[in-house]
Amino acid sequence: MVTQHAYIQKLLAVFRREFNREPDLLVRGPGRINLLGEHTDYNGGLVLPASIDKEILFVIARRDDQTGRIVAENLNQTFSFPLDALTPSPLGWPDYLMGVVDQLQKAGFQPGGFDLVFGGNIPVGAGLSSSAALECGLAFALNQLYDLGLATLDMVKLSQRAENLFVGVNCGIMDQFASMFGRAQSVIQLDCKSLHHEYFPFQTTDYALILCDSGVKHSLGDSEYNTRRQECETGVAILQQYDASIHLLRDATTALVDAHRDEMPGKVYQRCRYVTEEIQRVREACQDLLTNNLVAFGRKMYETHDGLQHEYEVSCEELDFLVDQTRADDAVLGSRMMGGGFGGCTLNLVKREAADSFVSRMQEAYQNRFGIELKCYPVRITNGTSVLE
Repeated sequence: MVTQHAYIQKLLAVFRREFNREPDLLVRGPGRINLLGEHTDYNGGLVLPASIDKEILFVIARRDDQTGRIVAENLNQTFSFPLDALTPSPLGWPDYLMGVVDQLQKAGFQPGGFDLVFGGNIPVGAGLSSSAALECGLAFALNQLYDLGLATLDMVKLSQRAENLFVGVNCGIMDQFASMFGRAQSVIQLDCKSLHHEYFPFQTTDYALILCDSGVKHSLGDSEYNTRRQECETGVAILQQYDASIHLLRDATTALVDAHRDEMPGKVYQRCRYVTEEIQRVREACQDLLTNNLVAFGRKMYETHDGLQHEYEVSCEELDFLVDQTRADDAVLGSRMMGGGFGGCTLNLVKREAADSFVSRMQEAYQNRFGIELKCYPVRITNGTSVLE
């Protein structure tokens, strides 16, 4: 495993070779996990993310002109663009960076050109928000390089808009928020309606967080995601008839949803019930963290998975198998699918001394069942986007 220090030295060597000079700044942009609060974000609810030690590192320097020159070390690709004529690239990845420049300019800021080498260890397709790490890292670096004076929340909103408007992905704000605002040994309770946030302690001295990557992504994902949003909006419209103050599902209670069950068509009742339960689960889980009761917290992870599997119906056979493998394991406190669903990772809270045997057992079981090599990633909760000395 390559250490952060060794990888920085590699990126520095690439920078010197490509640009024949020294950089001005080193920045890290972390990926994120979400411990609880799945599919609550677009319902204005609560989420519980944290930034992690899977990260993108940026080696950057100012230029005297209006050109951005970028080297993507992982991909062994280079890209240059004029800051005053931004057009999407067929390569795809430069759009996340150009989108940030585009949003800075639209907000009235004029960063100059830059030379940049970036690379990192965020696994692609595992749902750890490499895109947010890329956007937030560049926004942070340009803010530092050109003394733009942007507050952290400004950079979060700008990075989200870059993805929404330039890349064309309708993401919520959680990923960028977690990447920027993360704090070591803490999770963030983020209110997706007001953007109010609080930190709660998450001490993992005795426990490890391990991601198990199913290696699958079922094509249902995008269409089903849009369907879930529509079903939630249908539920809100029904509940509004009885309480005009309800504009999002976060404004409703499970009791109110239950009271109007018979008026909800199709699967709308199950969707609304899951979301209102999950928002309340996040509140209660934060109280568990204040008393360092990770056993109770782990139980809520299983409750979330059960809700995602049976009520929200965004899980899949592979994810359910991975979670079910842990249910009788005394070393595992909690397990659930993480992210949009239909593939991706499970997140597991495991006794630290049993972490290696847990990984071995899960890999063997998954290989035997699906013939797929299971990649497992231990993650540590770290600080958010920051300058590296």
